Order: sequence, then C-alpha cells, then structure tokens
Amino acid sequence: MFKRTHLASAVFLAMSCQMAYAQEAQDDANSNNADNSSQAVEVIEVSGIRSSLNQALSIKRQNMQVVDAIVAQDIGKFPDNNVVEALQRVTGIQVTDRGAGEVNTVTIRGLTDVTTTVNGRNLFTASGRAVALADIPAALLKSVNVYKTRSASQIGSGIAGQIDISTQRPFNFDEGKVVVAARGIYQEQADKTDPQLSLLASDRWEVGGGEFGALINVAYTRTNYRDQSITAGAVLPFATENPSASLANGAAFGPLQRIFPADCSPQCWTPGLDTGLPFAPGSTLNLNGTEEEYYLSRDAVFGSDFTGERERPAVNVSLQWAPDDRSVYTFEAFYNGYRNESFNSLFFTFVDWWGDAGALEAPVLYEGTNIIKERQVNAPYGFMSGDLSTAETDTYMYALSGEWDITDDFRLESEIYYQDSEYTTDFVAMRTERTAYGLDVDFNDGDGIPGLAFWDDPATDINEADLTDQALWTANQMYDSGTASEGKALTWTLDGEYFLYDGFIQRVGFGLFYDDRSATDSSRATDGSVVRPFNEYDDGLVYTTTNFFDGNANFPSSWIVPNGNYLYSNREEFRDIYGFSENSLTLKKNFDIDEVTTAAYVEADFLTSLGGRDLDGQIGLRYEHAETEMTFFDTTVTPSIMSSADSSNGKLLPSLVARYHLTDNLMARVAYTETIRRPTFTDLNSFVTYMEDISGVGYGTATGGNPDLEPVESQNLDLTLEYYFGEGSSVYATWFQRDIEGLVYGSRTAIEFEGSEDIEAGTYIVSQPANTSNGKLDGWELGAVYFPENLPAMLDGFGIQASATFLDSSQDIPQFNETGDLTHYINQSIFGVSDLSYSTVFIYEKENFGMRLSYVWRDDFLNNYEAASFAGPLGIYRSPEKSLDFQLSYDVTEDMTVTFDATNITEEIYQSYYEYPDTYNFGSSLYSRTFALGVRYTF
Repeated sequence: MFKRTHLASAVFLAMSCQMAYAQEAQDDANSNNADNSSQAVEVIEVSGIRSSLNQALSIKRQNMQVVDAIVAQDIGKFPDNNVVEALQRVTGIQVTDRGAGEVNTVTIRGLTDVTTTVNGRNLFTASGRAVALADIPAALLKSVNVYKTRSASQIGSGIAGQIDISTQRPFNFDEGKVVVAARGIYQEQADKTDPQLSLLASDRWEVGGGEFGALINVAYTRTNYRDQSITAGAVLPFATENPSASLANGAAFGPLQRIFPADCSPQCWTPGLDTGLPFAPGSTLNLNGTEEEYYLSRDAVFGSDFTGERERPAVNVSLQWAPDDRSVYTFEAFYNGYRNESFNSLFFTFVDWWGDAGALEAPVLYEGTNIIKERQVNAPYGFMSGDLSTAETDTYMYALSGEWDITDDFRLESEIYYQDSEYTTDFVAMRTERTAYGLDVDFNDGDGIPGLAFWDDPATDINEADLTDQALWTANQMYDSGTASEGKALTWTLDGEYFLYDGFIQRVGFGLFYDDRSATDSSRATDGSVVRPFNEYDDGLVYTTTNFFDGNANFPSSWIVPNGNYLYSNREEFRDIYGFSENSLTLKKNFDIDEVTTAAYVEADFLTSLGGRDLDGQIGLRYEHAETEMTFFDTTVTPSIMSSADSSNGKLLPSLVARYHLTDNLMARVAYTETIRRPTFTDLNSFVTYMEDISGVGYGTATGGNPDLEPVESQNLDLTLEYYFGEGSSVYATWFQRDIEGLVYGSRTAIEFEGSEDIEAGTYIVSQPANTSNGKLDGWELGAVYFPENLPAMLDGFGIQASATFLDSSQDIPQFNETGDLTHYINQSIFGVSDLSYSTVFIYEKENFGMRLSYVWRDDFLNNYEAASFAGPLGIYRSPEKSLDFQLSYDVTEDMTVTFDATNITEEIYQSYYEYPDTYNFGSSLYSRTFALGVRYTF
C-alpha cells in the first residue's frame, strides 16, 4: 500500500537530503514525525543492535526537528528493563530518582518538564498533567522519539521537550505475526525473581477490494524491590561543653544544649540562610547579650528499609481498515495499569541532647570547623515506624482516526480520542518509641555514610542495644490516610497538508486542536495516639528487618517495627482501638477543575539552493489558549469551605527550522522555537494548610497553592552539525540555549493566623508557588555511532555508541527573611541540572550473537532546597551517579532468541549532601542489581 502522496513526501525528502533512503527508514521518519505526512508505509523488518541504531540515525537525519530516537532491536524487545533506562543512552538525556527497582525520572538537557505522547496523543495520569514514562511497558513499544525542538503541529507544552512513544500497528507488517516473549528478572536485594511477559499477535486480510488489519499487544511486568538508605538529619546549633550564656528566662545553657531561635530575645539565630550558619572555628552567636561560641551538629540519624511489589499490566489494540488506496481508518485502545504495595521499615533516633550532657566524652570536630563529626549521647529518644502504602492506577485511551488523500497533492487527517485515568492510594502506619540508654554516632563514618551503635545498660537484665527485643518498645501513634484522583479528557484534532512541489514553498500544513479536560482530587488523613507496651500486641504485628544495608555500614543491621501488612489487613480493628471517626476516614474533595484548550497552527516547508547546495526547512506558527475553571475545598475545617477561581491565558508559539546540506553527508541545522509549561493543578489550589511550630523556632509554617500562576515560557535556540558516513555511522554536535521566564518557585509571607479548632493561633510563614524566578540553560551535545569497516575477522561487528552533554545553567532564586519579606535574589544552578553527563556503549554483533556493555555517568547536581527551618545550607545536592549495564542476545534459530541482561552491575551507592560533601553529607542509598534471562519466539 504505497500511496502517491507518500511517494511525493519521499521524493521531497530525497531531494532535500540529495540521497535516497531505505523505504524502512522513511516509515520511521514519517510515522513518528508530526512535522511531515505522518503516514505509515511498508516496513522492511530488520533485527539486531546495529540495524536498530541505523533506524534511529535515519529518524534523526530526516526529521526537520532536532530529534534523537531509540528503536526496538526486534518486535517486543527493548534492551533494558524499562524505557527510562533505555533512554539514558540517548544524547542529552539524564535520568534520576532511581528507586523501587528502577529509574523513574527522565530529563532532557537537565529539565524535567517533558511532555509524553503515545502515537502523538497527549497522555496523563489522573489529575496530573503528565504520565510516568516507566508505567508504560517497553514490550509494547516500536520506537521512542525524543524531540528537543518542536514544530507548530506538535503540542506546545513541555519546555524540556517531548517524548513520543510509537506502538505497533497491523499495517506495519506485510503478513501475520505472532511474538511471544518472557523474561525472569532477579532483583538481588529483594532476593526475588519476577516475570516480564508479552504477546503480540497481528494479521491483515483482503476485504472487499480493501484491506483490514488487527493487532493486539499484551504485556505484564512484576517487580519486587528493596531499597535501603541511611540519612543524617538536619544541622542545628548547640552550646559548647562549658557555655557561659543564659536562656531568655534566665536559666543557664547546659553543656551541648541545643540552641533554639526563641531561646534569646531578640532571637538567637536565623534559620534557613542559603549558606547556613558560619562553621569556622570560634564562630559565635549573641546569646542574650553574650557572644558565645557554638557547635553545629545533626539532630537525628535515620534508616529506611523500603520493600515492595509492583505490577504493570498493559494492553494495546489496533484495528486498521483501508477501503481503498486513498484512505485509512484506525481504531486504537490503549490501557496501562499500575499496582504497587510497599512497606517502609523506618528506623529513627535523635542524636542530640537539649540539656545536661552528663559524663560523656568530648565531641570530635571536623578539622578546621565547628561541626561535630562524632559524639556520644545520653538517653536519646527514638522511634520505629512500619508504614504500608498501596497505590493503583488505571488509564484508558480510545482513539478513532481517519486519513484521506483528497487528491494527489492534498491530504487530511483527523482523530478523536478519549481518556480516563484514576489513581488511588491508601497509607497506614504505626510507631513504636523508647528512650534509649545511650549511643555513639559518627556522622561520616566513611564514604559519607553515618555510623551508629547503641549502648547496653549494665544495670539492667535486658540488652538495650538489641533493637529486636519487643520489650524495649512502646506502641504509640497510628496514621491512616488515602487519596483518590481522576482525570478525563476528550480531544479532537484536524491536520491537513498540501504539496506544491514547485517553487520555494514545497508543502503547507495546517491544523486545529481541541481538548476538554477535567480533573478531581480527594484525600483523607487522620492520626491518633494509644500508648501501650508493644509486646501486648499479637506477634503478627511484629516485623523484623534483617541484613540492613548489606554490610556496607557500621549501622544496626536488625530492628523490629509494626508490621504494615498486618496493620493494613486488620485496619478496622485498629481504627476502633484508636477511635478514628467515620468522618475522618471519608475522602474529602480538594479540587475540581475543568480546562478547555484550543489551538490552531500553520506551517510551511521550504526548499531552495544556496551556493549550489540545498537549503530547506520549516516555518510555523501555533496559537494555544486555555480556559480553566477551578473549584477548591478547604478540608481542614468541617464542613469544607469552597472557593472558586478562573484563569484564561493564550500564547503564540513561533517556530523556524532550517537545514543546509553542506555536502551529501554533512548537514547543518538551526532551529528557533518557543514552548510553555502550564502550572500543575495542585499548584493552583487557593487554600492554605497550617502546621504548628514543632521545632521551637517561634513561628509555624503553612503551605498553599496560587490560582494566579501563569504558564512558564521558554525561548529556544538550537544549532547542529551532523556528519553521516559509512553504513550506520555518524558524528554530530549541537549547541543549544533556553531562556526561561516565570519559573514557578516559592514565595514566603508572614501572616497572623487566628487559629481554628485544630490549629493554634499565632505567626505562620506561608509558602506558596509563584512565577518568581527566571532561568537560562545552554550547552553542548556531542554524539557518535561508529562501526569500523575492514576490521580483522575476529573484530568484525565491533561498534561504539558514545555521547556527552555539557550544560551551564542559572536560575534566580528569591530570598526571604524570617518575616516573609523578599530581600534579594541569588543566582544558582537550575535544580536537577548536571554540568556533565556521558554515555559509552561498546557493541559487538556477529552472525547470531549480539552484545552491549554500556556505562552512563552524570555529574553531581543541585536537587532541591530544604525547608528553611535549620542551620545548614539550604541546597541539597546529589553526588555523581553512574550505572554499568550489560546485554547479550543469541539467535538459537531464525525464530527464537535467548537474552541475558544485567543492570547496576557495580552496585553503586547513591548519595546526597548539603553543598559541602566532606562535612555535610546527607543520605546514602543502596539499590539492587538485576539479572535477567529471557526468550523470545516469533512465528
């Protein structure tokens, strides 16, 4: 089925590039490229690592936009456990938030605001604006395109870029196809082997002079995981061993007593300074008229043993009908589900003393600072918590589209699609507590990991250092909460294109977009306290954590917590024990939002000659407008209070891309585009939630949303130079720049709250999102794919894929004083941006054998700012992150392939720190290695 309009598109592409491409490559460029005809042509089926890289390079080369891609080696086979892990080898992609057995977050050139589409359709989860890419099983995918610039025909949201997922369709195959794949994935820390299963069945038939095709693709993945972490708590000031100052009430400071801001009049120190309190030896505070030296130390150390099981079922159904050679109709149904049950065994102990230090050894300081590295603590309070969380997502999308060749030169395409997504969670937790006899703590016992050991009281028969003794603990608080959110959308699109062939303008495209979106969100939360010896409860309530941190730390390896699974299974009984009311267990609506987005665009492809070489490109203009009606509910009072707000904004988004073909194989490209990011629905919430002062700083805190938030705007410039040589080899470089206006960041305001039934009156510092920041990002991307020719027989089939991204970012961060007044701005790196990341993949493919060894690395980066309540630096950084992975495949027969995969082979420990890693280490996390064995059969 090769239509004349398709042929015209292919001729235009061939003219602009001055070479003929394989028909298979045209399919990938067209079917994944919203800039051009988006028509499916026949696929020449290929397999293997090298051919998948060839296809990806063809997509990059032919597309008007700056695009990188990954293509499945074979049907149903991506080379990683999930799509996010596969994307980390794409130039300009950085991944982060590893946990729960996988990598979760994708950034494009350091920015997280990525729009995800499936076959060009915007996809979201529940009341959010985005979908977790990891929720879409890799087995359903044909290819993934990463758009770093955008044409007028594409959705304008996502200042980082757009990731478009392409699924299989029956007309992709010349004949019937069935593919069955199964993998067993061993998670080392969880000590479990999990299944990853998929089935694809497709066929096509001649029907009444036309053709009909049907395809179903089913996937199921289960993952057991175990993540372990040790974290040093917040930084606070303490008196020295022999303080001479007095408290505001006249009482004397005790040795090593914590210094609260309200201990002095005026207050002793200001929490939340960007760089924290001075830490030079001999630094002083004015404590009620006395200049007194102080120490800086951590207030707590805690460990987390996070285990769980996750399931992801998914189904894609595609039906295609071509009644003649000028029209194609496609119906698609897409479902992805998410089921997760996780249990967190939390170990928490304070490691400070707020009064008399007793007969203890003097603390050990970091050399050249006033920061405590090691100390002893008498009678520290601590608690253990068993937290169980469940989460469930069901997302459905139904689409009906038609494509019509009205004439040989004029083509229309329209589709209507509907999606419905629901997300629900439940959370229960119980705490046990005790006051320990004493402990030794080293906040950086080695390589940034804290060390901790409890003491045994020789005057008692019980061993206070044995954290698994039930008699040590008293049960106390219980927490019970949940959420439910839902999002629905009905979307209609119309796209057309007209081919002119002669003259400067070669093609004109136009289109309309209409999206009616609704989102609701509800939640509930309650807690209570019943003090009771832990050993009076049934043994089923006791869970023992063992072999914690796999011997990588001088830290307690075992402890007991309330068993979250038992608590959840018997939650009605425990709700009665704690006296939770029916009203406190009832979901209450937080917001109800309706948003209508309309858009229209026009674009033109041009072709001319400059210096005897082809210059082609595309110019476009897109207008997007959103009308949002918002209703919010204050659930902190009974009955809830309702508030309404409206928002309306429109944006004109121009785009220009030009390509100059310096030689047959060397091409330069320039692109100017504009994109936007709309605020999340949660950020628009107008109500404020208050939290009383629990740290003694003299004021409470509060958080809320801002219904007046405007979209973030970004102006983008890209310059590329791409050289294609040999068979499937290329080197390329891109310089880019992003000027971002109106980044959403916090604002702070001090208010006097009159109080409520549950919250006391007083001063509260209210934090709300606002368009208070601007940013700039520029950098370089360098990449290469190279398969040397004329190698000795033993090395024939060797290749390398390598890329590096250099980033320079800055963001204006507003600074507020303790009363909430904006005082100044500081210039800081954009959150989440690593200055350098790189990937190297060594490939060897020969006959029936294929192998890849890949290494990815990204530099440290500023991850977030901590709450402005403590004495350390605000910025929390992530240490450099790396992963060594291996993939192996062997074609046993023409139809059967056996695979072996391993991820995180070196079992890296992921760490974070407060600006100064040697003295202000923060968290250390241990994640699992995985090993997988699989088989794929095609017939």
